[in-house]
Amino acid sequence: MSLLHRFPSVLMAWRNLGRNRMRTALAALGIIIGVIAIASLGMATVALQQQASSQLGSLTNQVSASAGDDLDTDGLTDDQISSMESIATDATVVPQKSNSTELTSRSGESAWVSVTGVTNASALYDVAEGESPTRLTTGALITNSTAQTLGLELGDPIEYDGQLYRIRGLIESESGFGLGGGRGELVLPMSALSDQNYYDSVTIIAADGDAASELADELDAYFNTDDETDVQIQSYANIQENIGGFMDTLQTALLGIGGISLVVASVAILNVMLMSVIERRGEIGVLRAVGIRRGEVLRMILAEAAFLGVLGGLVGALGSLAVGLILFQVLAGDATLAFQWASVKYLVYGIAFAVIASVLSGFYPAWKAANESPVEALRG
Repeated sequence: MSLLHRFPSVLMAWRNLGRNRMRTALAALGIIIGVIAIASLGMATVALQQQASSQLGSLTNQVSASAGDDLDTDGLTDDQISSMESIATDATVVPQKSNSTELTSRSGESAWVSVTGVTNASALYDVAEGESPTRLTTGALITNSTAQTLGLELGDPIEYDGQLYRIRGLIESESGFGLGGGRGELVLPMSALSDQNYYDSVTIIAADGDAASELADELDAYFNTDDETDVQIQSYANIQENIGGFMDTLQTALLGIGGISLVVASVAILNVMLMSVIERRGEIGVLRAVGIRRGEVLRMILAEAAFLGVLGGLVGALGSLAVGLILFQVLAGDATLAFQWASVKYLVYGIAFAVIASVLSGFYPAWKAANESPVEALRG
């Protein structure tokens, strides 16, 4: 009973919305669509960022070095590798030599693969079966998918350049770092490519992304000048930053598109409030005539608009959460990521925008109803 006396305008507003449920439902539907558009698009960009980060994986703490356009040799030399090791004292330096070959199984199946000569295989390759040794001096690693194509298993021999190497590990298809990118790749000891005098690339694994960026700058300053590029230095951490910048731009654009839906919904609420005021002109005139103040009428109309915003915002947020769960499951492979703050904040934003837009849309009808003369209102 105390609530009735304390907030009469709010209770009257709630009853007024129930008097024309169809019109109220249509206005709330506009808000729901607007909130779903804004929140879902925002959550979609977060899901895309999660997907990009997942695919980059541990690459963010790595620096890649290869021969630059102005290098006099066909690849990186031992002296350059030694210089890199002296600069990157807190990182793991893994030089690589590359080639390609065609492998043929006993059954006659064949497949072209890239060949990577490396010593520290465990730093670059994860295996689904077998081992990826820290010092690869004998044996070989091969991509799991290629092994299945050729019908090869652990312990089977593989021939390269007239030499036989037994398979010690099957590489997970997404974990390769050589020319094959984890698809169709044969990893051999560095001695297998001893006829090549130069290294095709070097992978340097730092502690984290920040350390990788700093190391890339140091290496670039040491080997290159403004006029010449002897060693091409690439930091994957910089790539992730570029992707993050692109995602921020995309996010702004998508939220702008979603905001258009909310503007349209605001116009619908403005129309509903105006029609409601016109239909209840005589009723409002009676209220004013019996002593209801302008401020109370103003609060009543604004409360109706706010109720529409809250109702539409909450239902829209639930719909957006359902869409977000699907997006995160499809793009990031984990639906529960939709509950992290980076994603949930768009649900909060959607509800807040819905309430603000609704109240702003109801302000003019409320002002018009509150300031109309009771005599004119009763005349109709």
